[in-house]
Formats: sequence, structure tokens, C-alpha cells
Amino acid sequence: MDPVIVAGAGPVGLALALALARRDVPVIVLDEAETLTDSEELRRPRTAVLGPDTAALVERLGYSGIHEDGASWTAWRTLRRRSEVLRVDFGGSGPMSPVHIAQHRLEHGLREALLACGAVRMVAGCRVDAFEQDERGVTVHTRGAHDTWWRGSYLVGCDGPRSTVRKLLGVRFPGRTSVDRHAVAVLRTELPEPGVALLHRDPPGAPAGQELTARPLPDGLWRLDWLLPTQGRLLTSDALVERLRGALTAWCGSVVPYELVGSADYPVHQRLARQWRFRRVFLAGDAAHLMGALGTQSVEEGLRDAENLSWKLSLAWHDGASKTLLDSYEAERRGAVGARLRATDQALPLLRATGAWQTVRQVVLSGSGRGQAELLTDSHLGLGSAAASSVYGRSPLTLPAPRTGGGKTGASPLVAGCDTPPGGSVSDVRVTALDGTVGRLRDRLGRGLVVVLIAPGTGVWDSRHWLTAGLMPRLASAVAALPTPAELLVAETYPGATAHSVLLIRPDGRLVTAMVGCRPAELYSYADLARGGPPVPAGADDGVNDADAEPGGGPAEAPVSGRTR
Repeated sequence: MDPVIVAGAGPVGLALALALARRDVPVIVLDEAETLTDSEELRRPRTAVLGPDTAALVERLGYSGIHEDGASWTAWRTLRRRSEVLRVDFGGSGPMSPVHIAQHRLEHGLREALLACGAVRMVAGCRVDAFEQDERGVTVHTRGAHDTWWRGSYLVGCDGPRSTVRKLLGVRFPGRTSVDRHAVAVLRTELPEPGVALLHRDPPGAPAGQELTARPLPDGLWRLDWLLPTQGRLLTSDALVERLRGALTAWCGSVVPYELVGSADYPVHQRLARQWRFRRVFLAGDAAHLMGALGTQSVEEGLRDAENLSWKLSLAWHDGASKTLLDSYEAERRGAVGARLRATDQALPLLRATGAWQTVRQVVLSGSGRGQAELLTDSHLGLGSAAASSVYGRSPLTLPAPRTGGGKTGASPLVAGCDTPPGGSVSDVRVTALDGTVGRLRDRLGRGLVVVLIAPGTGVWDSRHWLTAGLMPRLASAVAALPTPAELLVAETYPGATAHSVLLIRPDGRLVTAMVGCRPAELYSYADLARGGPPVPAGADDGVNDADAEPGGGPAEAPVSGRTR
């Protein structure tokens, strides 16, 4: 089999290459970006906020220093004028805290981890300008430092908002331009609560409607974002300094010493590619979607793209894959990102309207009972409705479960013996492997399926005692007979699960199903569903998702520079 070709070496492309390499899939990464120094990067204030699960993914991929290179927040505060209206505590700067990291440090850490993988070839200074597909692979042409053709099994375009791969496919990229606009400054200073991020609406002395966020970074650095009128002029350096001094005065009582490290003025666009897969070519990250309004994190969503696609391409590369498995990437990820964008579009008019923030108790979303402050905080932190949008509820790899909750509107579709819905991210609980190794569930994800037996009391016994007791012998045999490799683990508890519940979990930490007791035939059926059914032999099918349609929605006429044989 030929390697997987990844176009683009930003955080998403690097994470995808690393995830594939750790599954023993050879990868070629085509990188056209120029190399900048740390000081030059700091002057371009690009950062990413990663939720606990995403930070754990990056750490699991081999970037062990992410918590040292980033700032783990202890809390989040939402202020209006001089009053705190909402506070979210993360229990200290631990594994449940968001991590705020400069993008160049994230890329450097992922790149260093890649260098330790022998299955990856980094090719600098070249850009994709054409490709061809056939039933067995993709041939990609690059120009620049390497004016040549490359042969691969699949091509993934992680080449940013102006993606050449997307343009060669003819995929449309509809959406809205400049839905938000921000002035950004990175400065080194001391603020009252060093590890606490905050959002301040209408700070004292500022014009009505001004919105400002302050997010801590390592080494005494802070990123400050001011909301600007979408159609206004560029903010001058003097105006930026005036806003900066006003913010410091509001928070510290006076203008404390500070060093301005970098600044920028940028618009926020919202776009979603119409198609994320066409035969053996995929789109991921900013090539597939743009977001950023109301604190949504495009880099985090891109890393989720990489996590979702990597295990499916790995299975396809090693064992072959069904059309359903490869199609599920677009169904799941485009569906989740689309839901997040729709939620943002619905919230923007409410949160940006003049006079929208009277008080948290006075302004309530119709039918939801949620205040404006909570809605905005959830959007920034990926909680509440923002978290719900990430559940793959309509995945072809998951059977929908019957709804619970007495028929109440909005009740979550759960499965027997578990509080996590099918397609939802599993909770990170303490688990024990069959060899007695104790660790966290999220640390066991990434390679194959995971089966977890809920068995209270096993933590006090040596593994050799419970390996031959109760359900274990029969369950171990059932797991060994599954159609794809799986690891059997034991946990004492899981939210909502009763004793003898069995959880089947995908490599990306998504729940397939939960059942009570050992049911080998049912477990086999769900494991087969999770891999999209039996694989198609290599060459028997090129995995076309729609043989009669052009990816952009027109007739099946491939562009000359991205043609299909």
C-alpha cells in the first residue's frame, strides 16, 4: 500500500499525520509554509484553546509537553461592568482544565513528536497543484522545492482556508463573511488572578456594548480580544493602546507595567464545505470549515477532524474499509461542525443586539431558561448546547437509542446502563487492564475498539482473581472473536452504569453502545457496525460516495487539474 498524503503542516495536518504514523501507516506531509522564529510568531497572535479531551488527544499522540507549553486555566469569569455574573471553576489547573497555547508552540510540539516516527516523511517548500485518482490510489503533483509527482493511497487536504485541494475538487465553500471582528493584543503583564480567563462586557469607562476577553498564556503572557464593529476601519495603534490601558485600569485600578508583544486586527468568517470526501480525497480543518465567532475554536474542531479520520484511514489502509466507514467521516464531522455553526448563527443576533445585556435574570432565551451570560460562556468553553452539538447522533456507525426521560422535550437519547448517548464522548474514568495496569480510560484510546466491563470491587483485588470470575471468561472470549481488534478493560464505576454493564467504545472515544451482561452475538454486531460492516477488498471499489455527482454539486465532469482517471 502507498502512504497517505497530507497536504498542509498546520496543527491539523501534523496531528493527522502523527495519529496515522502511530497506527503504523506511512505518511507524506507536504508543507508549503515558511519557517518563522519564536519572536516572529509571537508578533502574530495566533493561539488555540483546547478542551480537556482534545488536550488529552494531543498528549496521547506524543506531545507530552502540552501542559507545560500551554496555560491550564483554573477558572473562567464572566463580568458585566463591575459585577461578576458567572464563574466556572475547573478544580485547579489539572486534567479537566482547558489549555490555552500559542499555535506555533502547538505546531512545534507536534512536529517534534513526528520526527520520532519513522513512518513519516516531511517535505518542505512544496505546494499541491494537481492530482489524479484511480481505483487504487491518488497521484499528487507539487511545485516549488519539489516539482514532481507523489503516489499515495489517500490524499487529505489540511491546507487551510484557501485550500488548493478543495479548489481542485471543485467543492463549494458557502457561508458568511465577517460575522465578527476582533482586535487582538498579546502582552506580558500581571493581572489579579493569573490562571483565570475572563470575559468582560461593558467594562467601566468603555463605550456601551464593548466586549473584551482576557486569556492567560504561559510566561506571564495574556491574549486580549476586543470585539469591533464588523464594517469599521482598522484599529490604529494609538486606539489599541488606549483600549489596553483602559482594560488594565478597570481590572487593576491603574495602568500596571506591561509589554506589548504582538497585535492584529482580524475578521471572523463562518463557512462549511459542501462535501468533505470525494473518493480517495478528504478535507479537514480550515479547508473544510471556518469558525471563530463567540469564542468557538477552529483549531480544536480541526483536531477532532483528525482524530475522527485517522482511525478510519488506518483501518482502511491495513484491512480495507467499507464505503460506509469512509463516508461516516463526512456524516459525523460535517454534521457536528454544521450544528455548531447553526447554534452560533442563532445566538449571534441575541448576543450582539443593542441592549441585549440588561441583566442575566432579565434577558432569557425563549423556552430555554438560559441567561445571556451562560450562553456566551458555554460558547467560549464548549459546554452546554455547544457540547451537545458534538454528539454524532446520526452516524451511520451508530444505531440511535430510544429516548429516555419520560418523554420530556429535549431528553437525551441514552442506552441501557450508561449516561452517555451513542456517538457521544465517553467519560474519563479509572480503568484496569487485564495485566493489572491501572490508568485512565482516555489514555487507552486511539488504536482499536475498547470494551469496558463495569465491575464494582475489582479495584481491591489482584487481576488474577477476577480474570476467571463472573462474566470475565465469557466476555474475554467474545472480545477476542470481534471482527476488529479490541482491548478489554475493567472499571469500578461509570456515570449511570450499573454493575455488569459492558461499554463498546471506538478508537476516538465515542460510545458505540452499552449493554447489561455479556451478549457475544450482540457485541459482535455492534463492533461490525462500528467498522462500517465488512471491508471491501483493495481495488474492488474506489469508495466513490456519489458516482454521478461532481463534489461541487454540478455534473460529473472533473476539473483538468484535479482529474479522476
